[in-house]
Amino acid sequence: MERITIHKAILNDIEQLQKIGRETFSETFSSSNTEENMKQYLDQGFSIDKLTDEINNENSEFHLALSETTVVGYLKINFGASQTELKDEKALEIERIYVSKEFHGKGVGQILYEKAIEIAKEKNSDYIWLGVWEENARAISFYKKNGFVEFDKHIFRLGDDEQTDIMMALKLG
Repeated sequence: MERITIHKAILNDIEQLQKIGRETFSETFSSSNTEENMKQYLDQGFSIDKLTDEINNENSEFHLALSETTVVGYLKINFGASQTELKDEKALEIERIYVSKEFHGKGVGQILYEKAIEIAKEKNSDYIWLGVWEENARAISFYKKNGFVEFDKHIFRLGDDEQTDIMMALKLG
């Protein structure tokens, strides 16, 4: 099995982060969305300005998964006020875990997920939560396998399309 290393993204990593972000989001969602909506989201969501703000935000972290020197996936987590919804000081949000298609099934997502758990425990979080698109069966089953339970739903906007995310949580400790 290939050795995967994880490192916390810094500003020097921004171009690699932008590339893996756009690539994995496209691989995951382009078949289910219009080209215009995808382009708009990729341009805005992964702009250098937005990523710079997010990397500089003390309540958000990106962690890159590398196979040798190639970035093959990433994790984005949020704490406190940076969480997209709950904003609970005792919670950690996994906003994104994305892995390049060619690395699916190789344990990269699990390694990134375990990194999130480790950080949540370091921060004494009571629980971890996330939103996952209701049609992303692969991700839902991954989180269920890891003990997450559904607790709510919310709307995620992709361009002019409103989609439903299932909100899931895992209690720690």
